[in-house]
Amino acid sequence: MTKVTTNLLYSKDHEWVLQLGGNRVRIGISDYAQNQLGDIVFVENPDSDDEVTANETMGTIESVKTASEIYSPVSGTVVSVNEALGDEPEMINEQPYEAGWLIEVEMSNPEELESLLNDGAYQEFVRKGDV
Repeated sequence: MTKVTTNLLYSKDHEWVLQLGGNRVRIGISDYAQNQLGDIVFVENPDSDDEVTANETMGTIESVKTASEIYSPVSGTVVSVNEALGDEPEMINEQPYEAGWLIEVEMSNPEELESLLNDGAYQEFVRKGDV
């Protein structure tokens, strides 16, 4: 069973967004995504001060099974990167919604949040297999 957290928004690419206040958000990958990837062994995130664009590649996650691109669900400037993932990428498998977050972004276009799915819509999206 895929764990979904109610206070998050989700993209159809299986990234989640937590609103932190103002235009700042935290981004990670969903429990569904980490389950599909398997044991994660490496994460390549953008650097602080990098610009990210909604629906475009912002990094890569490698697992024992495959490598997968990570897509930014919003546009803006990276203000924080989860440096702990460099030594412990498995935190994404263990705690995808807590310690396994990827980056924080100062959004340039907060309206982009409106295109994301709430927890119920995301659960339905995964359940239907539209992934």
